[in-house]
Amino acid sequence: MDNAVALSPNATAVPATFAGRLQAMPLRSKLSALVGVAALAGIVVAMTAWKSHGDYKVLYANLSDKDGGAVIAQLSQMNVPYRMSEGGAAILVPSAQVHDLRLKMATAGLPKGAVSGFELMDSARFGQTQFQERLTFQRGLEGELMRSISSLAAVQSARVHLALPNQNGFFREQQKPSASVLLTLHPARALDRAQVAGIVHLVSSSVPEMSPKAVSVLDQTGALLTGGGDAGAGGSGLDAQQLQYVQQIETGYAKRILDLVAPIVGHDNVRASVTAEIDFSQTEATSEEFKPNQGPDASVSIRSQQTSEHGGGAGASLASGVPGAASNQPPIAATAPLTGASQPLQGAPSGIVAGSGGRREAVTNYEVDKTVRVTRSATGNVKRLNAALVVNNRSVTDAKGKTTQVPLAADEIEKITALVRESIGFNKERGDSVKVVNAPFKVEPTTTHELPFWKSPELIDMVRAAALPAGLAIVAILVFFGLVRPAVRTALVARPAQPPRGSRIDAVVGDEPPYPQALGAPTVLRQIEGAKALAKDNPAAVAGIVRGWVGGSEAA
Repeated sequence: MDNAVALSPNATAVPATFAGRLQAMPLRSKLSALVGVAALAGIVVAMTAWKSHGDYKVLYANLSDKDGGAVIAQLSQMNVPYRMSEGGAAILVPSAQVHDLRLKMATAGLPKGAVSGFELMDSARFGQTQFQERLTFQRGLEGELMRSISSLAAVQSARVHLALPNQNGFFREQQKPSASVLLTLHPARALDRAQVAGIVHLVSSSVPEMSPKAVSVLDQTGALLTGGGDAGAGGSGLDAQQLQYVQQIETGYAKRILDLVAPIVGHDNVRASVTAEIDFSQTEATSEEFKPNQGPDASVSIRSQQTSEHGGGAGASLASGVPGAASNQPPIAATAPLTGASQPLQGAPSGIVAGSGGRREAVTNYEVDKTVRVTRSATGNVKRLNAALVVNNRSVTDAKGKTTQVPLAADEIEKITALVRESIGFNKERGDSVKVVNAPFKVEPTTTHELPFWKSPELIDMVRAAALPAGLAIVAILVFFGLVRPAVRTALVARPAQPPRGSRIDAVVGDEPPYPQALGAPTVLRQIEGAKALAKDNPAAVAGIVRGWVGGSEAA
């Protein structure tokens, strides 16, 4: 049976374009679509703003209270959201605005506590005095030195104070410049002597006619890092260099012990400590030795000789002595042997003139060898060594796999003691001592509290970070499927054109379709038959009724 409905030529066609279909939609559907699109746009804007403002980064850190207050006031004036880190050590701003805000703060001259160097000379005012110009130059030089010193890895901040006296025309009355440097070091950081010397030479080389001895360097605790070595050597204590030398000696001996004992008992089963007593005293001795020339051919040279004669009265011209030629000869230079009995002088056997009261005297001085020795003892000699060693018990595993701790035997401890003595150069006369103790090491039990995975901080942070985006996404899905999608679907699906009012519907209504048993009542059947008859007799009226049902209004 053919149930097709034939449309008349005067029927109204549905718009083919999407814009036309949107215009043909009911007003309620249009409002729903507009509300859904606006809600989706608001959600997208909220998610974008949360993404840009949700991640905060450090704008400035470790500012003074005055500079921090000025920066916060400027941010409030610029309507920029900010946060303070725990303890107030840093100011946090949205990550997308960090660089822009730093440039704006620098334009406003914030923070004012920033170190300024020679750029102070760029803002020199017209008509400033010579004193102001010198003061500006000094401030710029101090700022440049602060920047250079603060660039060291161990230095957190630095303050430099320069004392530059006025130079006059009298050379003898001119004062030398001096400097003081205050260092603030990072926690658990320290400067060695080479780095301190580098800072001293950096400052002294930057100022004309400044001696390195005129530079004082202090740390944040007030300790003087540039103390001279004579102060500690002459006093009761040791200076930094001597303490470092003692520490190096002790560390070297301890490393020797561990290198020998650790392979035997295990690296984690031995602890060693060495205490060294170092002698830093300086002694100087000078000695002179006089020794004659040795050997059979050695001769003694005369350094000086003096002869004097004293004559008597009238008989002084009479000859004396043994008659002969020998007594009339002048005496020769006398020689004295180095060893043995001396030989008699040649010439006159006596210094007394015969027959008178005359006398002759001779004094002879001889050269001898002289040796001068100057002895200076070396500093830093080891006076005494004390070595202490603690060895853990030995771990023994039985056949069942059970591990127990067993003390070391006496001969094993004696062998380790002998090994340690040889490694440090044990000297009993010097008073050295070595002590090896066997004791079980105490292992602290590690208690781990395992939290459920839903209580872990990482999961909680992740949920907090994803809560807002997830909520916005759910709202966006509900808005799309509840408001936007029905309107779009209505516009995309083409509805069949309705025939105009008064047109004739050509249909075959004489068929007998099967009805459900639930509608088997005679009344319902009669109503259906009456509707068929009405459709045959007055199709225009039936079309009006159907048009009213579709349009949502009652039929006329």
